[in-house]
Formats: sequence, C-alpha cells, structure tokens
Amino acid sequence: MRTLSISNSFLHTSDLKSFLDVPGKVRLSPDVRKRISKSHRHLRMLLTGGQKIYGVNTGFGKLSQVSIPENDQKKLQLNLVRSHSAGVGKPFDHGITRLTMILKLMTLAKGYSGVRNEVAGQLVDFINHDILPIVPRQGSVGASGDLAPLSHIALGLIGEGDVHFQDRIMPAIVAIKGAGLKPLVLEAKEGLSLINGTQVSSSLGIKALVNAEIILKTADIAGAMSVEGGLASRNVFASKLHRLKNHKGQQQSAKNVWNFLKNSAIIESHEDCDKIQDPYSLRCIPHVHGSSRELFKTAREMVENEANSVSDNPLIFSDKEFISGGHFHAEAVAQALDTLSIAMSEIGAISERRIHYFMKGIEDKVPMFVAQNPGLESGFMMAQVTAASLASENKTLAHPASVDSIPTSAGHEDFVSMAPWAGRKCLRIMNNIFQILAIELYVAATVISEFHSNLKPADCSKKVINLLRKHVNLSKGDHPLYKDMGEVNELIRSGKILNTVSKIMKLE
Repeated sequence: MRTLSISNSFLHTSDLKSFLDVPGKVRLSPDVRKRISKSHRHLRMLLTGGQKIYGVNTGFGKLSQVSIPENDQKKLQLNLVRSHSAGVGKPFDHGITRLTMILKLMTLAKGYSGVRNEVAGQLVDFINHDILPIVPRQGSVGASGDLAPLSHIALGLIGEGDVHFQDRIMPAIVAIKGAGLKPLVLEAKEGLSLINGTQVSSSLGIKALVNAEIILKTADIAGAMSVEGGLASRNVFASKLHRLKNHKGQQQSAKNVWNFLKNSAIIESHEDCDKIQDPYSLRCIPHVHGSSRELFKTAREMVENEANSVSDNPLIFSDKEFISGGHFHAEAVAQALDTLSIAMSEIGAISERRIHYFMKGIEDKVPMFVAQNPGLESGFMMAQVTAASLASENKTLAHPASVDSIPTSAGHEDFVSMAPWAGRKCLRIMNNIFQILAIELYVAATVISEFHSNLKPADCSKKVINLLRKHVNLSKGDHPLYKDMGEVNELIRSGKILNTVSKIMKLE
C-alpha cells in the first residue's frame, strides 16, 4: 500500500490515480502542519480583533448579512454541514470519494483556510483507514463549491451519516470508534472550509483523464487493426506525410498506427491494388484521434491545475487580511471536462464508422457483417447497431454542461459552473466509448484471424489476437456476443490490451 506525501509539491494525475482503484495512505509533511497552524492562528486573531468574516461570524449566501454571536459560531458550522447534506441519487464510487478527501486535504495544506490541524488530521485518518462517507452523486452545481457532496463527507468526519468501512456500510460513528478515532468537533470556519471547494468536480476530472489516456491509445490500436483487417493503406500513416501538419497529437497517432502495422503480410498483400483512397474513418485516423489528443492535453492541464489550487472561501492571508472571493467556482473544470467530452465522443464516433465499414463486406475477402454465411447468419450486424446507439447517445451527452447556469441561494449565487454534471456525463460518454472500441477490436480481430488466416498479421495484431482468444470466441459462426463484448471491454479498461502492445512497441 503506497503512501502519498502531502506537501506544497504539485501532484499530477499519475500521482493520484491509484487511489481511484485501491486504498492508500497519506501523510502531511511538517511544513504543512506549520502552515495550517499559522493560518488558524491568524483566523483567531482576526476574530479577536472584531473582523466580520463571511461564514465564520455571519450567515451563508443570502444570509451573509446576519451576524452570528461568538457563542453560536461552533453551532453555525455544525448546522451548515447538516443542512447542506442534501445530495440525492446513487452514491459516488469509492475511488471518487477517496480521491475527493485527498484533494480536500491538499487545499487545506496550502495554509489559507484557517482550520486547525485536527481537521486535516481527521481527513488523514479517514483516508488511511479507508473510511469512505456515502456521498450521493447528484445535488451540486459546482459553485459555491461542490457543497452537497462535500457536506456528506464532512458529515462522516463529525460522526454522522453513513460510511463504507471494512467492506460494509455502517453509521459513521461506529466506523470511527472501530478505527480507534474520535468524531471531529467543528470550530469556527471549519465546516465551511470542508464543504467549500471544487474537489468532487476535480476528482471526476482526474478519473476522466485516466480513462481518456487509455481510450486514446486503445483507439490507435483498434484503428490500426481495422486498417489491417480492412485491407486499407498503411502509407497514409507515414511520418513524412504527417510532419506537414503542425499538430503533435496527429503525428503521435500516425506513428502509433504506422509502427503497429509493421511486418504485416496482410498489408503487403495489397500494396499494388488499384484502390485510390480509403474512407475517412481509416485514412483520417491521425487527424481525428490527434485532435482529441490535443484537447486531452489541455483538459489535463486545467484539471491538474485546479486540483493543486487553493479552493476555499474566504481565504486567510495574515492576521490582518482576509479576502472573500470565488475560488470555489469550478468553471475551469467544467469547461475542461466539456472539452474532453467532445474530444472523446469523436473517438467513439469514428470507431463506430470503422465498424460499419466492415458491415458492408470488403471485396471478395470479407463477407457482409463479417458472417461466414450472410443471410443464414447475421454476424456482427447487431454489434454494429449497439455501437451506433452508443455513439448516438454520446452526441447528446457531449452537449456542454458549462454553457448552462441556474441561480441558487435566492439569487446570491447567480452564475454556477455545473462542473459535477460535466464530469459525470463525461464519464458516461467514456463508458460508451470503451464499449464501442471493444466492439471494433472484436470485429477487426475476427476479420484478421478468420478471413485473412492465410496471411501473417502484424506482430502487434498477433499478440492482441492471442490475448483475445484466451477470453472470447473468435469463431466465424453466430453466437451470443454480449459476454464477449463485455470481456473485451474489461481487457481495454484494465490496461491488458495496452500492456500487451507495449511489450512490442512504444505507444505515444
């Protein structure tokens, strides 16, 4: 079990992604504890000096004009967490909740929130014992922070609500006692700091980035196998052609396909054919996949920058200065994920077109629907329909969430980001794309192994086909497809397809 050190260092997706799948441990560096103590000391001095600080000695949102006396300030924070725990719907995956707590810890570690070290310590203990609050996934508009879902996490920290611990769901107080801990007692500003921020949106963003990296590389693999099985030209992926376009992503994708098809007797068998050009879905793989790669890089930068930022309000700068701003607003994450949704949808859309290419049959080499006996057999007819339905769903889901806004808090919070919805639908799009790519790989592998069996495939293709044969039925006869389609999907998601190819060639 790995241990992640929380300091002032910038953490990338690669540093955080393991927490999406398995528990891990975190520790705070000594300088973090000093920064947190200093910030808390400054907050106490500001309050002692009679400063009016939003959410500390005032109400919230439209109620910020209401002053709160000192003897009610702890109750204010408790009331805040309880009243804002208003999420609905299916709970987030454990990995999202785990990563959200880590990102919350990262923002507190910057030393601008004014909380005590006990707050950070409770987060550390929950992460290290893998006590995961049950967090409904619906109910946040991405400003003022991911209030509802973060409140459910804060509720667990104080010993209320339900959590997942030791493979079952139980009351938070039971898990806390079982782990030898104590419930957190909130003091001034601490409830507000726990629920204010973009950590849920950013966690969804990081999960989307992890998925996108797998999708982009797998799409090149699936596309290359479709080129090979579809008797298309390898020449259009030559580096001298793609150097003429100043798009690095395009050049990377072209290089992947070119290298993947090395040593293919299937490709060599039709080098002197009279076909002039292949369909766009094959010929323009680098252009489409490459553009999606470029947008992925932009989204990654924006999401990682947000995850490593201070995301709280108000912020404590010294014992004399605090500023009530809007760092809880997740517009950057929303736009990044909307962009990524569009980029990923295009990957699925062009993959579906490559599947469709096989359905029409290819010369006298591959029969319609990749069926041995078209008419008596339907082959992959309905698999293509499934891919088409998923690609069509993505067209609707790719509509940007960030262009929408709905006023909340009696109009005081009048422009919101909708980042959590941008993240959730981005992940739904990716789930569809994993399945589309699985269908393409399944079809292309069947074509290569069953209809070009007299010719040697590319070394990479052979390795992928050998892997698939261990898990799915590549026979030519009709049989139920859904289980095999699911198996290929899992091989993609788990990284086994990528690992198999990476043993032979470097994937850009």
